[in-house]
Amino acid sequence: MPATLDILFSGYVGERVAGTVSLIRSGDAVIVVDPGMVPDRAVILEPLRGLGIEPLQVSDVILSHHHPDHTMNIALFPAARVHDHWAIYERDLWTSRPAEGFEVAPGVVLAETPGHTPQDITTLVEMSSGTAALTHLWWSRGAVDDPLAWDPSLLHRNRERILSLATLIVPGHGEPFPVGDDVPR
Repeated sequence: MPATLDILFSGYVGERVAGTVSLIRSGDAVIVVDPGMVPDRAVILEPLRGLGIEPLQVSDVILSHHHPDHTMNIALFPAARVHDHWAIYERDLWTSRPAEGFEVAPGVVLAETPGHTPQDITTLVEMSSGTAALTHLWWSRGAVDDPLAWDPSLLHRNRERILSLATLIVPGHGEPFPVGDDVPR
């Protein structure tokens, strides 16, 4: 059965900054991606509860990278395992593993995509409508360059890779957008 994806909050960058927060459901897994800075925690919790999910039901949290605008609200999900670029953290257990190819749940796979930071990962979600890529390779739909990129050339190479795999991009700070010829590479 394919995974489902819901955007709990679409982020933005400007005078204020907030990360895009997403929910993935696959099998028994309930996954929140990038629960970071938002104007109020209610913008994460209310849509989650509207989908019939309580914070203690979240089984996993995935972090695209370790900037506060993507990590600030991890503690809202105290029962969740946390996934990043090199490990899974659960209570007091640190399990090292590479992110590349790691399957968090059926149809939910991590890809190492450094560029914004050396530790960036992308979450690939196989849905009935195609493959979504939850990533910080793009800040938003129109973002050509990443002004804070650790390695801009590597970021652009990883964009090409993800564009060959995905039909939908969920950027770090904006609304999802379909993959097409107009997507900055």
